[in-house]
Amino acid sequence: MKEIILCKYGEIVLKGLNKPYFESALTKEMKFRIAPAGEFEFFHSQSILYITPKNDSCDIELALELAKKVFGIATVARAAECEKDMDKIIETAVAYLPDKIRGHRSFKVTGKRGDKRFPLTSPEIATAVGSAVGDLLPEVDVDLKNPEITAVVEIRENCAYIHAGSERGAGGIPYGTCGKATLLLSGGIDSPVAGYMMARRGALIEALHFESFPYTSERAEEKVAELASLVCEYTGRMRMKVISLTEIQEEMTKKVNEEYFTLLLRRSMMRLAERAAKASGCMALITGESLGQVASQTMPALVTTDNAVNIPVLRPLIGMDKEEIIEISRKIGTFETSIQPYEDCCTVFTPRHPKTRPELDRVLAEEAKMDFKTLEDRAFESMRIREIRRAIDA
Repeated sequence: MKEIILCKYGEIVLKGLNKPYFESALTKEMKFRIAPAGEFEFFHSQSILYITPKNDSCDIELALELAKKVFGIATVARAAECEKDMDKIIETAVAYLPDKIRGHRSFKVTGKRGDKRFPLTSPEIATAVGSAVGDLLPEVDVDLKNPEITAVVEIRENCAYIHAGSERGAGGIPYGTCGKATLLLSGGIDSPVAGYMMARRGALIEALHFESFPYTSERAEEKVAELASLVCEYTGRMRMKVISLTEIQEEMTKKVNEEYFTLLLRRSMMRLAERAAKASGCMALITGESLGQVASQTMPALVTTDNAVNIPVLRPLIGMDKEEIIEISRKIGTFETSIQPYEDCCTVFTPRHPKTRPELDRVLAEEAKMDFKTLEDRAFESMRIREIRRAIDA
């Protein structure tokens, strides 16, 4: 029996004349992402990407799990393929479906006739297959309204496909189809979620992490690398740049008003991030900021921060509360790593009373007390690069 994976498009179906570009990008990304599962063939038709094993050594179960995390796919299903002949369909269904249905209290079969030339209607297909499978499973009830499991027979352009229902895919649009951006990746809960959300919208992600050794430990940086690897479960790969802020922070403690410390540090980070982004062809910055969450994320503070750069700053979490962000972090598997107790550069020199409603003129006056350009030049020249891969490749 021949098994394949059916990957049904999500938003790609709405792309009109641009659809071939997104299909091509999706196929290329899928080939890369499921390569650890073996060699597969790929073709797309009727808004479905078909993934077929080339040989028996392919791990189709692993391929299915990997395919579920590829952006651009709405649903995935592991299916048996057969000829578009009703006798062959019933023969395949009674061999394939009982093991999938057994153990459930109830089931039904749904027919989907994508090829309208097929002589039977969708309800007729469902009735014939459901009756044949039901005869083999007298302990499982047929429930047409609220079944525990729904088997599906799809009549497509070239073949018929039989499966025990679809699973949700990652959604969004194919990774890398909407430009490249630099993610400011800390060790907290928010920034990995922000990176995931922008990658889901097609942005190719490069990470930038700021460290403050020896005030932050090497383990803190490894925690961030682990977070990047977890995001790579959805992106496949990521370059992470690391810049030290130690000298800048030490100088700030000597020369600037403490209540402006966080704002000035954020402005310095944004300038360094802009330089790193432009050096690698990134068009925007991504941060995990949420309006009003902390002192540096009030609207006046964000305006002051943005004033430091001439590049768009994307904030996908800006209107979300903490519980919503945590829910996504749990879903993508970053939460438990994010809450590990290793401090990042933004917490080791936190002022007691940070400015929440800054005036730009006052901020610039404080900034003028230091030679930020020279310090940032030195910080940028010492930048390190790490290549991060998904956990399965690590």
